[in-house]
Amino acid sequence: IVIPEIRQSLLDAPAYCYDVLESIVQKVQDDIQLKPKPKLQRSRSVGKDSDTYFDRIAAIEYTLAHDDGITLKGLEQADIILLGVSRSGKTPTSLYMAMQFGLRVVNYPFIEEDIKRLRLVPEFEIHRHKLFGLTINPERLTEIRENRLAGSDYASTEQCLTELASVEALFRREAIPYINTSSLSVEEISTRILEKAGLRRRLL
Repeated sequence: IVIPEIRQSLLDAPAYCYDVLESIVQKVQDDIQLKPKPKLQRSRSVGKDSDTYFDRIAAIEYTLAHDDGITLKGLEQADIILLGVSRSGKTPTSLYMAMQFGLRVVNYPFIEEDIKRLRLVPEFEIHRHKLFGLTINPERLTEIRENRLAGSDYASTEQCLTELASVEALFRREAIPYINTSSLSVEEISTRILEKAGLRRRLL
């Protein structure tokens, strides 16, 4: 609370009140001999970085709207399109890239119909240069799916092996670059995608 009047009212109220920052701020003030300059909404301020802020918000909104194959409209605005089987790390990677780099990301999970016909959906044909694949070790995929739907065919080792073999074959046949996400953090996955796809961050 940086408005003096409100802060004092809270301190004077018939309640326990603890200012956890007071001792830290006072110590820093004493050490560097500078008084703090309280300012409202400093942590949420847009100010001179308003363009960057709104670019980030637009990227996040676009990415959320195109999460998990919700829609394939507006692909021309995408910076990259992530493909992979369900639970291979597409959604967290997409959101991280949107929030940290300001990139507009589409992510599309291959469903059973896609895997059976082993071909790209028509909407992706003219955006081949934006396609990037994510794969994962079958053991890790089975573990993740078991946590979600234990004992289901969806989580079975056989199903995971079949899906991954089909999708990786598609990536190779269509010359779609891809990486294995099994032992990588979201930060590492995103960095490797940027490097392999030759993408530049929109935000610094």
